[in-house]
Amino acid sequence: MLAAFAILLIFQCLGEGVAFLIGVPIPGPVIGMLLLFAALLAWPRLQELLEPTASELLRHLSLLFVPAGVGIVVAAASGRGQWVAIGAALVGSTLLTLGVTAFVMQALSRVGKEQGDV
Repeated sequence: MLAAFAILLIFQCLGEGVAFLIGVPIPGPVIGMLLLFAALLAWPRLQELLEPTASELLRHLSLLFVPAGVGIVVAAASGRGQWVAIGAALVGSTLLTLGVTAFVMQALSRVGKEQGDV
C-alpha cells in the first residue's frame, strides 16, 4: 500500500512540476492525473498495483473534503463586500450550465430520433 501511495504522490508532484515549468493555468494535480492515466494505459500492470490503495482512498473520500471546507470557511472573510459579485457569478454560471445542458439534451435527442434509438 505504501508503494502505491508513493506512486500516486509522485504523479501529483510530476503534475505540479509540469504546471510550474510550462506555466499553464491548469492545476498540477489535474496534469498529474492525466499523466497517471497515460501511464495506466501504457502499463496495465500498474493498475493491479494501484487498485487496492485507490479503493481504500475512495472509501474515505469524504474525509479528504474537510480541509477544503475549512479553507472555504477561512477564506469567507475575504469575500466581505463582494457578495453581490459572488451571487451574480453563482446565478449566472448556474443559468449558463442549465442552458448548455438543455441544448446538449435536445441535440442528443434529435440524433437519437434520427437513428431510431428513442
